[in-house]
Amino acid sequence: MLKQNLQQKLLQKLSPLQIQVIKLLEIPTAQLEQRIKKEIEENPILELDREQPDPDKDEPEVREKESERDELSIDDYIRDEDIPAYKLQQRNFSKDDKHEDIPFSTGASFHEHLIGQLGLRRLTERQRDIAEYIIGNIDEDGYLRREIDEVIDDLAFSQNIEIDEREALDVLEIVQDFDPAGVAARDLQECLLLQISRKDRTFPDIENAFQVLKHHFEEFTRKHYDKITKRLHIDEEELKDALGEILRLNPKPGSSYSNTMSKTVQHIIPDFILEIEEDKMQLSLNNRNVPELRISNTYADMLTDYSANKKNQTQDKKNAVMFVKQKLDSAKWFIDAIKQRQNTLMHVMEAILEYQREYFIEGDETKMRPMILKDIADVTNLDISTISRVSNSKYIQTHFGIFALKYFFSEGMQTDSGEEVSTREIKKILEECIANEEKRKPLTDDKLASILKEKSYNIARRTVAKYREQLGIPVARLRKEL
Repeated sequence: MLKQNLQQKLLQKLSPLQIQVIKLLEIPTAQLEQRIKKEIEENPILELDREQPDPDKDEPEVREKESERDELSIDDYIRDEDIPAYKLQQRNFSKDDKHEDIPFSTGASFHEHLIGQLGLRRLTERQRDIAEYIIGNIDEDGYLRREIDEVIDDLAFSQNIEIDEREALDVLEIVQDFDPAGVAARDLQECLLLQISRKDRTFPDIENAFQVLKHHFEEFTRKHYDKITKRLHIDEEELKDALGEILRLNPKPGSSYSNTMSKTVQHIIPDFILEIEEDKMQLSLNNRNVPELRISNTYADMLTDYSANKKNQTQDKKNAVMFVKQKLDSAKWFIDAIKQRQNTLMHVMEAILEYQREYFIEGDETKMRPMILKDIADVTNLDISTISRVSNSKYIQTHFGIFALKYFFSEGMQTDSGEEVSTREIKKILEECIANEEKRKPLTDDKLASILKEKSYNIARRTVAKYREQLGIPVARLRKEL
């Protein structure tokens, strides 16, 4: 049974301006420029606020032409829509005309380099087909990541070529003889062995390196050097020379042939610029590539004329004015959103500068205070999500480098004396301890925890391990050197 009821609800809805501000807060300065250009293209009401030339200095004829060009009425706007398309196009070209483009060379790719070497080998058509399929499965690092059984099955189903494992391995061996050395290897050990095998093994260092890779690869990866010296009956100096030969090998042979044109290089454009003058911080927004916007006077006057002459207006003119009004509201929202974005960015960044004042003045990482998003949200009276949007993908240029805003946020802990310090300061001490350790006997996590306790940082061993992993530092066993 259907019933009609009256209900009152209290809902929070974002206005178009609030939605614009939220979206603009997330993007950095580099993307803001593109966003503004896109808005200008889509909205004819928006235009760049350029400096206007002095009309007294212009020639009369130039001023007359500019005034005629700027005059645009609704009648002209409607009349332009009725112009047939054929009057706006020119086709003065013949089908026989040549349109030559300048070729753009990007160099041969890694796979093209391998395919080209097939022509230098005496292979049957069957072997060539198998080799091409193997090359097609080699990744950008130069490895064949698929099992031989899978290659055999794929050749049988996709190309109707039935081969056994022996024939597949023979063709694979031919491909592994191509340049660069180590290509088409199925794992790191095989890749390094293919490279060391091409060197003169009559030299003791190279022969020892081959034996290490061939028979003691697991001990080599785990840095169990004592076991290797005992089993190969060599001393530490000979092992050191052999390891030096291994370190000269390329673990990713395909990387040197990868197309550099496809790799994107990220250029960091700082959103804020901080200058220090006599211990005073001067913060400014980087608006170098962000143009100023304004409402077009032509369309604003158009609405004024319509309001003054509402009588005797056709339906087409009313529709045109409604379109202009919608675009005008959208333009105002966008300009206000840009202004609010700038004000919010400055407000948040000034709070961060004041919170970390001592660090920004001296540039000493140990002076950085523990700071989380809630700390800045409490100072600015903004929501934590707003602080997160501001700090995301934003950078500041200081006198000691360019840093992401997220870099200044870190957790804190208390020392034995009750002083609150940033975890970033603890991580820096860990880096210094590991950098100055004896490489033959690296410091374990327990030893690092003891050193920190001596410095009044009461941290458990598992916390030390967590900080070490966050810094990308391996365990003590893997840091061992001869």
